[in-house]
Amino acid sequence: MKRNAPLHPDAPLRLLDHGKPMNRREFIARGLLRGAGLVSSIGVMSLFSNPRAAYATLAPDLEALKGPCGIAVAGAGKIPFICFDLAGGASIAGSNVLVGGQSGQEDFLSTAGYSRLGVPGNMVPSLPGFVNRQLGLAFHSDSQFLAGILEKTSVGTQSFTNGAVIPARSENDTANNPHNPLYGIFRAGANGELLATVGSRSSDSGGNSVFPPAMFDASARPTKVDRPSDVTGLVSTGKLVGLLDQSDAVAVMESIARISRMKLDSVTPGLGISGDDVLRDMIECGYIKAADIADRFGNPAALNVDLDTDIVGDDGIFSSAEFASDGEFRKTASIMKLVVNGYAGAGCVTLGGYDYHTGERGTGELRDLRAGRCIGACLEYAARRNTPLMVYVFSDGSVASNGRIDDSENGRGKGEWTGDSSATAASFFLVYNPGNQPQLVDASGISLARRQQLGYMRSDGSVETSATPAANNPNLLVEAVLLNYMALHGEVGEFATRFPSHSLGNATSLDRLTAFQPIVSGTIP
Repeated sequence: MKRNAPLHPDAPLRLLDHGKPMNRREFIARGLLRGAGLVSSIGVMSLFSNPRAAYATLAPDLEALKGPCGIAVAGAGKIPFICFDLAGGASIAGSNVLVGGQSGQEDFLSTAGYSRLGVPGNMVPSLPGFVNRQLGLAFHSDSQFLAGILEKTSVGTQSFTNGAVIPARSENDTANNPHNPLYGIFRAGANGELLATVGSRSSDSGGNSVFPPAMFDASARPTKVDRPSDVTGLVSTGKLVGLLDQSDAVAVMESIARISRMKLDSVTPGLGISGDDVLRDMIECGYIKAADIADRFGNPAALNVDLDTDIVGDDGIFSSAEFASDGEFRKTASIMKLVVNGYAGAGCVTLGGYDYHTGERGTGELRDLRAGRCIGACLEYAARRNTPLMVYVFSDGSVASNGRIDDSENGRGKGEWTGDSSATAASFFLVYNPGNQPQLVDASGISLARRQQLGYMRSDGSVETSATPAANNPNLLVEAVLLNYMALHGEVGEFATRFPSHSLGNATSLDRLTAFQPIVSGTIP
């Protein structure tokens, strides 16, 4: 039969067995729409309501006031968190991350089950050479997610990475999957110097999928960032830095802060305003915060993604040519710049065009490869900045194959994707820890293999919906991810306090859904 050529990763998916796209989510899922950049300049008085950290030092008399003004030195100190929302229903289980039966990833499914997941009989993972554990988590050796991740990470980064997979259904092609965990990550304690959360879409979730309604917090609504100019546009020090050099501008603002404090001290008795009143704090702290911003961000290079040699250039994660030509790389780099450096506590990157059941395999393989490169870039950037990172990958539903093989160059001899299938869906997360690979929990008589796969699939390649509370409910899938995020901080005991309405069960159930031992104690020093 004549087979269509695979589409370029940026090409829209036009001829699917769906009706015409009617809303923004459907346009993004088919790659017909990409987010437009919007530079947002926030007033200096409102930037630091809950900053993560302050690495620069003001004059000693003002440095002591940074804490009372909300410019904490230690800050939130939580592990940076980035999620990838693959819009449209990407294939995660089987062809990328291995998912097996009750005993774990290598409790292999039937040949028919793997065929449903797009893996042909001559490539099933039970055969020698088709399981890869370079990232700790077992991937199919020909996974294009894996190929992209390995391309962008060093051997050292790979050796300090581990992960877990969660087989779980979610609805196909709907905006109503409550997949997005950003508000929950904020509630778990993550925060940033400039922003609580960021997302590449201008939605309430910052991504394609929605969030569990009970977790919404208006104070943590994601700021839209999808290109480098959005990052540099976050901070404005006005015209003072420019008319003066950076150090002189800081000195001027420090002097204003001192004069304001002296004035307030002199008029307080007559006005009857106590030293703790809101008005006094707003005036005094406003100038201290402005001085602090000029001190740390007066140099535009501090936030400039294009000038970060760890990201772009001869020794960067992306070459100058590929960074200039691929908007998804620029989007990912912008989010990871903010999150890994602690300027934002958590971020969401939406990649569109993953509704790729186009009757051939090459289109999906090329898009999976690019997603892998974006995921790998985040892990490698964390390694270069010597900071831990949790990356979570999910999609709305999934796809399935009828077993017909695409033996073209990009089809790679695998099964063609022929339709949507929520039954074959899964999510996974990877954790990077500088200097030591994250270790699975070894307790309660639960095997390490079952810690790495939270739930399981039936032999026919479909999710066993009774395996975990999260297996048939995206709300609870988010809760399982949040539990594992808190576990990395040694805070499983606080989960029920932070999320009192959770539905994951009692302490025993929480233990069964926990993959890793803590990698930090409470906060990052």
